Amino acid sequence: MSNVETVVSEWLPLPDVAEMLDVSVTKVHALVKDGSLLAARVGERSIRAVPAEFIAGDHILESLRGTISVLHDAGFDDEEAIQWLYTVDESLPGRPIDALIGGRKTEIRRRAAALGW
Repeated sequence: MSNVETVVSEWLPLPDVAEMLDVSVTKVHALVKDGSLLAARVGERSIRAVPAEFIAGDHILESLRGTISVLHDAGFDDEEAIQWLYTVDESLPGRPIDALIGGRKTEIRRRAAALGW
């Protein structure tokens, strides 16, 4: 099991994400490719999946895309970005993903941008 698998408790395979967002699986692959979503290979079959908390009802968590962009700019690959979002930061307190869900995207993006320096 990879590190990224241990920090995220619930994963959604790409076909499930497509169903939740009411789009094609091809569209979900495109969302991952263009940086709107992060995915990692998980499980025994090494399937591509997205952390469940990235999906809010029938849409992608609104603050996610810009945050992913900042993390990519800081040199993070998808798995490293997921790891960072899901690792507890005592100074927050909590995990960056929880702060994003709570509407604190400016603070999280500022922290993410600082990682590149």
